[in-house]
Amino acid sequence: MGLMRKLFLAVLLVCAFQAAAAQVTAIRCPNNGVQPQAVADSTGKIHPIYLKGEDGASDIFYVTSADGGATWSNPIRVNSQPGAAIATGTVRGAHIALGKANRVHVAWMGSSSAEPKAPADGVPMLYARLNDAGDAFEPQRNVITSAPGLDGGGSIAADARGNVYIAWHAPVPGERGEANRRVWLTASNDNGKTFSPEKPMLPQATGVCGCCGMRLGIDDKGNPLALYRAANADTRDIYLLRESPDGKGYAATRVETMVTKTCPMSTATVAQQGGRTLAAWETSGQVSVGAVGPDGLKPIPAPGKGNNRKHPSVAMNKSGNVLLAWTEGTAWKRGGTVHWQLFDPSLNPEPGEAGAQRGLVPWSLPTAIARNDGGFVVIY
Repeated sequence: MGLMRKLFLAVLLVCAFQAAAAQVTAIRCPNNGVQPQAVADSTGKIHPIYLKGEDGASDIFYVTSADGGATWSNPIRVNSQPGAAIATGTVRGAHIALGKANRVHVAWMGSSSAEPKAPADGVPMLYARLNDAGDAFEPQRNVITSAPGLDGGGSIAADARGNVYIAWHAPVPGERGEANRRVWLTASNDNGKTFSPEKPMLPQATGVCGCCGMRLGIDDKGNPLALYRAANADTRDIYLLRESPDGKGYAATRVETMVTKTCPMSTATVAQQGGRTLAAWETSGQVSVGAVGPDGLKPIPAPGKGNNRKHPSVAMNKSGNVLLAWTEGTAWKRGGTVHWQLFDPSLNPEPGEAGAQRGLVPWSLPTAIARNDGGFVVIY
């Protein structure tokens, strides 16, 4: 009986491993691109963008897949001016959002040669949307009108009502230094045809870490929210920025403290499914995930210590299960390994539901997407 019991348990473990492996599929970025970012529409079609070309003068390409990433459509270039994007540093690449009627919207920090410029010949925050025919992108536009000084990249979010939001961080006009940086927001209510002049999301300054990326999302009430890294003399804390309780502006809530005087060049992500909003970020070599609630975000770290965990991505399926993906071992001009961990709807790590994939190239990162069948795809 002892031997039979051991064999039975071994079979169960093998089956459990196979089931876990089937839930997450890791695939290389289409066309050997870097810094993929992806969203999925209501039909399950995946819409990724990625960068290709020189590190400091890259192009952005858009593809789709209706079979979970097994095959891809022919790529469409997003930027109308060649070399208008930046791969260097991993924090300044393009972000994608799906808006009304599944219109694709893309925003990114422009390269040194990108046009049109921001005021004072500054680096632009560029935007382009897919045309009505769905076969090309409209000419890129700069959305900065009064707050130049872009460094760590920006982000974009959109909803089915035709609202599109773009955010970035830059100093208060006329000021310098990280302590004087704010998160700026511009909005469109006509599905990206026009944008309002930018305004600071937070009147009082927490400072913003200059070379760190930020992430924009939309909460369950349809309001924009942002995850960003603040900056002062001794810390680089993560903050959640969202509508204030009185509905008259925005309020910042500290999520996690990081004691350092230097920029960690980090990124963050936000995902929404079924009225629930999740966020993921990095602090001191560890990545965490949390659900946005009345009191902000409670960090749930990825199990174990890892090796310099960075660049998290989070996705949630229709059952509420969560996948957190991240990188390990990366550095300046150096690739590493992609790792992931599945969580249950209560954000408890699922035992044995973790994985890793070697071969992450320099300047790249993973993006996690939920499939319609309940599984997940990690594109790296």
